[in-house]
Amino acid sequence: MTNAFIQDIDLFDPVMPFQTGWLEKNPHRIYYEQCGNPDGIPVLFLHGGPGAGISSVHRRLFNPDKFCAILFDQRGSGRSTPMGETTDNTTTRLIEDIETLRQQLGIEKFLLFGGSWGSTLALAYAIAYPEHVQGLILRGIFLGSDAEVNWFLYEMGRFFPEAHAHFVNFLPEGERGNLLENYYHRLMNENSAIHQPAANSWSSYETSCSTLRAQQRYVSGISALTMARIEAHYFMNGCFMPDGHIMQHINLVHHLPINIIQGRHDVICPPLTAVNLANRWGKKAKLQLIDNAGHSTFESGIAQALLSALDAYL
Repeated sequence: MTNAFIQDIDLFDPVMPFQTGWLEKNPHRIYYEQCGNPDGIPVLFLHGGPGAGISSVHRRLFNPDKFCAILFDQRGSGRSTPMGETTDNTTTRLIEDIETLRQQLGIEKFLLFGGSWGSTLALAYAIAYPEHVQGLILRGIFLGSDAEVNWFLYEMGRFFPEAHAHFVNFLPEGERGNLLENYYHRLMNENSAIHQPAANSWSSYETSCSTLRAQQRYVSGISALTMARIEAHYFMNGCFMPDGHIMQHINLVHHLPINIIQGRHDVICPPLTAVNLANRWGKKAKLQLIDNAGHSTFESGIAQALLSALDAYL
């Protein structure tokens, strides 16, 4: 996301963490940070991807006087090491990491805040540990289903045909029948001359489809590799959850308040999923469809709705 785009949004001033640390989960070393008010309401930020990692701008979503914001780079992402590592990298392990972090920081209950894959992980953690969740503020709902993965790989091209064509045509013609499997094999190849171009293509496709206004965006480097490799790893394994797991266990969490903020023109995570989740959740769910937004956190309509939801939670 460009700096100019973020400057159009009235975020809180930049803030530095008051604590950073690591969770040691061999072979993973997981980075986390806390910022804001140490005595404020604990809110856990869960980044997307999986594999996207956190950035300093994410801290600026949280009122530093009112919230104690906890952010961490999920296994293989961001500053966590080894970068791009898929060994022992599953949804169950990520849930365990959140619970370890909660215990290590002495927090009784979190407010969970996440978007896209972050919404998936927030919901999966809440189902596993509802007693440690105050509520949820989620954006761009993704439930980790096979249908959603197939949409990402094949159907987004109905709305972003140029980006999808670049994504498909990167592969030799004989490999285009199974995009996920053939991208996965390239991304997992040890040769950087093979895995890096595949990662650049995968990540550029996703980024190019993430905003309301179409624009071909080229993403490269280690951040592209970590997101593409880990994302493909999760997609190849059904996001390490039984298909339909979250919707089938809403009864465990529907007593919790949830605020769902969804771009009406979100092509990566179409709004019908958010609508279905809110309907299944019941009276504790509040759904906002943002007309002038796609998928990204930092489109102005989405960001302002997230800030308002946090303010209302206070």
